[in-house]
Amino acid sequence: MKSILGGFALVIFSHIAVASDIRTATLDVKGMTCASCPLTVKQILKKQPGVSEASVDYKSQVAQVKFDADKVQPEQLAQAVAHIGFPTTVKK
Repeated sequence: MKSILGGFALVIFSHIAVASDIRTATLDVKGMTCASCPLTVKQILKKQPGVSEASVDYKSQVAQVKFDADKVQPEQLAQAVAHIGFPTTVKK
C-alpha cells in the first residue's frame, strides 16, 4: 500500500507548475494592407514558444502579445513577424 500511495504522490507533484515570467509586449507592425494581414501576424505570433495570447489591430498597426519571458523575448517576436514580410519593431 505504501508504494502505491508514494507513486500517487509522485504523480501529483510532477504536475505542479513553476512560476513563469509572464509579460506583455507591444509591437509596431508595418505593411498590413488588408483585413487578412492581422490574422497572418496573429497566427505567427501564437506559434512562437511562450506566447499565450496575441491580438493584432489593423487600423493602428499594433500587436499586443502576452508571453513567457523565460521562453521568448519581444525582439524575437518582432523578428518572427518581420520574417514573414511585415517590418516590426518593439514599441518601448
